[in-house]
Amino acid sequence: MEKTSKKILVIDIGGSNVKILASGAKERIKIPSGPDFTPEKMVPLVKENASNWEYDMITIGYPGVVKHNKIINDPVNMGSGWSKFDFEAAFGMPIKILNDAAMQALGSYEGKKLLFLGLGTGLGTAMVLNHTIIPIEGGHLPYKKSTFENYLGKAYLQKNGQKRWEKHVRKVVEIFSDALQPDDIVLGGGNSKLLQNLPGGCRLGTNQNAFKGGFKMWEEDFWI
Repeated sequence: MEKTSKKILVIDIGGSNVKILASGAKERIKIPSGPDFTPEKMVPLVKENASNWEYDMITIGYPGVVKHNKIINDPVNMGSGWSKFDFEAAFGMPIKILNDAAMQALGSYEGKKLLFLGLGTGLGTAMVLNHTIIPIEGGHLPYKKSTFENYLGKAYLQKNGQKRWEKHVRKVVEIFSDALQPDDIVLGGGNSKLLQNLPGGCRLGTNQNAFKGGFKMWEEDFWI
């Protein structure tokens, strides 16, 4: 399907910042979030910061479970009310919502069976295959004495250091690769750039991939 000249705003919601970018804009804008951040606070801030941009549709990347364009649960590290909030009414335009790791995976997709692992506050996981986006809550699966997320997340890295954290990253990449058999593995998220040795078969994502994924949601046909 050919790309169109649609005017899209992408909102990438994170526990520390909300990042926004519109079609044709040169620089993203960061809006501080935090543990008490709610959708009622976010909407006017986004409108204000995006006031110089033209857009008539929005993609939201959300740090939690999303099904059929609906947020299922509130995020662990922000305020409440997300699952019941009507974003289309608040913005007055069509909205597509997907998990933030899935949005980054889509932006990283180059046609091969893709596995995306987002190394950030926690562990985001998703796959893209044959123009189908497959969100995975893989970080919550059991690993050693806890879960994958608890060994690959920011808290473990800060407590136990780079060397031990990176050892677990390599092991978890191996486990997910063996189980899911991807043709392409992308390591994204804020902590991916800290890796001193990239695991075999992996490539690093970029900060722009989330926005690329958000634009693709309207510009091309993807199943989710």
